[in-house]
Amino acid sequence: MIELFTAATPNGHKISIALEELQLPYTMRVLDFGKLEQKQAEFLAINPNGRIPAIVDHAADDFAVFESGAILIYLAEKTGKLMPSDPRGRSVVLQWLMFQMGGIGPMMGQANVFYRYFPEKIQPAIDRYQGECTRLFRVLDSHLKDHEYLAGDYSVADIANWAWVRTHRWSGVSVEAFPHLKRWLALIRARPAVQRGILMPPSNLDSGDDDAAAQKFSEEARKMVEMGQSQNGGE
Repeated sequence: MIELFTAATPNGHKISIALEELQLPYTMRVLDFGKLEQKQAEFLAINPNGRIPAIVDHAADDFAVFESGAILIYLAEKTGKLMPSDPRGRSVVLQWLMFQMGGIGPMMGQANVFYRYFPEKIQPAIDRYQGECTRLFRVLDSHLKDHEYLAGDYSVADIANWAWVRTHRWSGVSVEAFPHLKRWLALIRARPAVQRGILMPPSNLDSGDDDAAAQKFSEEARKMVEMGQSQNGGE
């Protein structure tokens, strides 16, 4: 049994989607960021970095794994699914997974901070990160013009990138200029396991400004940003 420590964020949903796709039995513990549960000693023993997601594989001597990309690789290799076994195919999947880990995630995350959460609007920062998100979306769109999925067959690379790109409206970035990216977004969303995964737990990050739950999430995140400033750190 896999124990998943998570929250309603793109990184959290990467893992719940993968678990649903792989049909692995799991339990879920949703951490309350407002109560700083991710910084408590119990969780820091699992992830010293104090962030979600993390898993404990109770079927493998309570083996703990943190960092969403590392968890995806672990689950894929544990099951022999969602990643090719040959070196070349595996490398292609890992390249696109690292593209998300090093590019899509950090840039969209910073766009969220400055566009949604930061207590004051710093337009040059907003423009910088939204512009970089658009550039990265263009890279995806160009690649997907000639590929159904990112790395041959459907893989953890698709899961990781989709979990973030689907929230583009939250970052204030449009995908209207990217038809191949839009096609891929719809293709992945249609998968039943993906639909189940983004409800574990439910998220409003792809909702518009008028959604009450999205507004509440934004206000809570803004408080965390302010708390992080006062503590010289945080989520």
